[in-house]
Amino acid sequence: MMMELDILLKSVSVVRVTGDTVRNITGINMDSRLVQPGDLFVAVKGTQADGHAYIGKAVEKGAVAVVCEAWPEVQAEGVTYVQVKDSESAVGRLATVFYGDPTSKLQLIGVTGTNGKTTIATLLYNMFRVFGYKCGLCSTVCNYIDDEAVPTEHTTPDPITLNRLLGRMADEGCKYAFMEVSSHAVAQHRIAGLKFAGGIFTNLTRDHLDYHKTFENYRDAKKAFFDGLPKGAFAVTNVDDRNGMIMVQNTKAVVKTYSLRAAADFKAKVLEESFEGMCLDVNGKEVSVPFIGRFNVSNLLAVYAAAVCMGRGAEDVLVALSTLRPVNGRFETIRSKEGVTAIVDYAHTPDALVNVLSTVNEILKRRGEVITVCGAGGNRDKGKRPIMAQEAVKNSDRVIITSDNPRFEEPQEIINDMLAGLDKEEMRKVISIVDRKEAIRTACMMARPGDVVLVAGKGHEDYQEVKGVKHHFDDHEVIKEVFGI
Repeated sequence: MMMELDILLKSVSVVRVTGDTVRNITGINMDSRLVQPGDLFVAVKGTQADGHAYIGKAVEKGAVAVVCEAWPEVQAEGVTYVQVKDSESAVGRLATVFYGDPTSKLQLIGVTGTNGKTTIATLLYNMFRVFGYKCGLCSTVCNYIDDEAVPTEHTTPDPITLNRLLGRMADEGCKYAFMEVSSHAVAQHRIAGLKFAGGIFTNLTRDHLDYHKTFENYRDAKKAFFDGLPKGAFAVTNVDDRNGMIMVQNTKAVVKTYSLRAAADFKAKVLEESFEGMCLDVNGKEVSVPFIGRFNVSNLLAVYAAAVCMGRGAEDVLVALSTLRPVNGRFETIRSKEGVTAIVDYAHTPDALVNVLSTVNEILKRRGEVITVCGAGGNRDKGKRPIMAQEAVKNSDRVIITSDNPRFEEPQEIINDMLAGLDKEEMRKVISIVDRKEAIRTACMMARPGDVVLVAGKGHEDYQEVKGVKHHFDDHEVIKEVFGI
């Protein structure tokens, strides 16, 4: 792949240039370690490091052009230097042009909100493949180019990786792409330059305040996604969430609403439910699905609404909906031979934990006990730790507090932060076991036939991150080992 620098620069606002702009660029990089000869290096002031400090390294490795915000004091001979006002925003636009403007060749649908993004994006991807289309998926669990899995590191990749991925999707004939859009991605301009055919809002609860600092900043990052949707796109929003209409108040897109409680364009209610699935009424039509929980009804309704907005017939969408299966690590049930039900779920925010536990309690109806195993991630929002413990205790009969991904923190200190939210009476229900495998094993051994063990926090993840190293760890595997299945 090759493109002239002067063509690339038409996509950004240039402050000044030194050197030749009529030269071929063979790649774009933000990481100096990945630079190849002939590349354009974009220096971005990141949260961990400032790319401007690595301009020299990039040039040493063969970068023939540099885009930056701060003008470098030393300039290498034969290298073109371009100053822009905001290089973080520019990198997405440059990558979009370099990779052939992929979102002009396929329809990109973005899903944003605190909980439900992975489920909705993945179910839409699965549904439109059922309809016979080649599709792409960008999600927390894995990226897909039709049926080819492409491993993922972040909910939304960096703009260069993202455009390269979307470019491959377009080249391989994908008509649709479905993408989780995180608040970080919006705030860090990772989606700059992309054209979205539609956007979906799920809900908004406390998360990522370690990065955004305030709930308002977090909310505004999500809202900025809808503010940027073009005329002709659709915006599907959840009016059961108090921020649902705030999200779309300044959008140019066509707004459609969905709800389980209020008047809306798309409505659903639960007719029957068990640990095997639910029977739903969706806009006056009945459909059976192998999903559990009211939060999943909301997710399925968002999928239904988006598919209809994308031009599919309502009947076809309902038939496809009935064939879909839960996403890996989202309310997955594992049954022991003795009649104990274990549930693996990614719930790692207080709201997600409440949703899952409320569903378990609604279905169980006190016919058994609920034993919850949960923790909290290290180097993330500490404020939610005591709240997680409180919600677990409030909605469970017994709770085991354990490690999640401690990252660079001490696991016991994270557990202590969680326990600090509990009073003496609440502590009677709780034990803490630092070793996650031992915690899951203990919960499963404590359970009697008819009880439910909820293992929350990691869901689809098959690792534990400790001191910067990812060690293999899978909640499913531990449960099955204890159950002997």
